[in-house]
Amino acid sequence: MKSYITGAVSGIALLVAGAVQAEPQVEVLHYWTSGGEAKSVAVLQQEFADNGGTWTDMPVAGGGGDAAMTALRARVLAGNAPTAVQLKGPAIQEWYDEGVLADISAVADANGWADVLPESIANHMKCEGTWCAAPVNVHRVDWIWANAEVLKANGIEMPTTWDEFNAAAEKLSAAGIIPLAHGGQSWQDATVFEAVALGILGPDGFRKAFVDLDKETLTSDGMVKVFDQMRLMRGYVDPNFSGRDWNLATAMVMNGEAAFQIMGDWAKGEFMAAGKVPGEDFLCMSTPGDGFLYNVDSFAMFAVDGDDKKQGQDLLAKLVVGKNFQEVFNLNKGSIPARTDVALDKFDSCATLSSDDMAASSSNGSLLPSYAHGMALRGAQAGAITDVVTAHFNSDLSSEDAVQQLATAVANSM
Repeated sequence: MKSYITGAVSGIALLVAGAVQAEPQVEVLHYWTSGGEAKSVAVLQQEFADNGGTWTDMPVAGGGGDAAMTALRARVLAGNAPTAVQLKGPAIQEWYDEGVLADISAVADANGWADVLPESIANHMKCEGTWCAAPVNVHRVDWIWANAEVLKANGIEMPTTWDEFNAAAEKLSAAGIIPLAHGGQSWQDATVFEAVALGILGPDGFRKAFVDLDKETLTSDGMVKVFDQMRLMRGYVDPNFSGRDWNLATAMVMNGEAAFQIMGDWAKGEFMAAGKVPGEDFLCMSTPGDGFLYNVDSFAMFAVDGDDKKQGQDLLAKLVVGKNFQEVFNLNKGSIPARTDVALDKFDSCATLSSDDMAASSSNGSLLPSYAHGMALRGAQAGAITDVVTAHFNSDLSSEDAVQQLATAVANSM
C-alpha cells in the first residue's frame, strides 16, 4: 500500500510539472446516456484529454444503473475491472468489501478534499477511513417539475401540499391532460414513493423507516397513508407508462402532453439541454413537506495494474473533484457541486434553491440520503422495499396489505 501511495503522490507531482512519463489511461463504466447526461460526461472526457489522457468510454444504458452493475460484476469476475465506475452510496462499500477498490487517499489529501466537501458527502466516499471514490455532484431527488404554460392555462399553482397536488391532478384530468408523467420502471416508482413518504412521514419518520428500518414506522398508520397517496398517483399516470424511460417522461412535460413529473434534478438537465428556461418554460419546486433527499453521483476507483492506468486513475479523481469540472459538469447535469466553495453565479434559480435548501436541511438535521437511489441502504434492503412499492403500484393490493408486506420483506432481507 505504501508503494502505491508513494507512486500516486509522485504521479500528481509529475502531472503538475507537466512531465508525465506515461500517458494516463482510463476505462470508465457509467450509465449517463440520455441527452443531458451524455453532454455532461463529455465535459469530463474533454478535460481528461486536455490533460494528456486517453479515455475509453463504456456507457451502459438504463437510468437506474441496474444494467451497468450487471456489466460491472461480469468484468470484475473476469478479472478485468474498469479503471473507474459510476457508483454511489453503500454500493461503494460493498465493492470495497470484495477487495477490488483502490486507495486514492493520496489524491484526496493532496487536493484538500476534506476541507471542501460536506462531512456527510465525504463519508460516502470513504472505505474504512481511506478515500476510495470521488464525488461528482449532489442531486436533489424530491422535486416536482411542471410545464409552466399548461399550469397557467388551467389556473393551477405549483402544489405545496399533497391535497393541492391531488386537486390539481383532478382538474388536469378533466381537461384531458395527463397529470403525472411517469415511467413504469421500479426505480421510478421508488422515486415517487420516497418523495411521498418524506412529505407524509416527515424527515424523522423517513429516517426511521428508510435508514434505520424501524419496524414500528414501517407498519405505522403514516405508512398506510403513504401507500394511499401512491394509489392516487397511479390514477394520475397515463396507461402507456410501462417501461418508459425517465427522460421520455420528462419530454412529455416539455411538450405539454403532461403537466408534472416527480424526478430528481437530472430532469432539469434534460430541460436545459432542450433550451428550456427555468421559471418561463418549466417550473421547479420541492415535493410537499420538509426535508431534502440527496443522491450523490461518484466514481469509485477499482484496483488496476500498470503505471498508465494508475496515473489515469489519479488524474481522473483530481479532475472530478476539481473546481472547474464541478462547475461545468453540474451546469450541464442539473445538479449542484459537491464542493462547498464553488460559486453559483452561473447557476439557475432551481440550482440556487437546491443549494439553499441543502444548507438549511444540513443545519436542521433533515438532509437525508435517498433510499431509491442507492444512498441510504444496501442493495438487498432497498430492493425489498422497491419490490413491494412496485407490486402495489401495479395491482389492487391494499395499502394495509402493502405495509405488512413491506415489513416482512425488509425483515427477510436483513
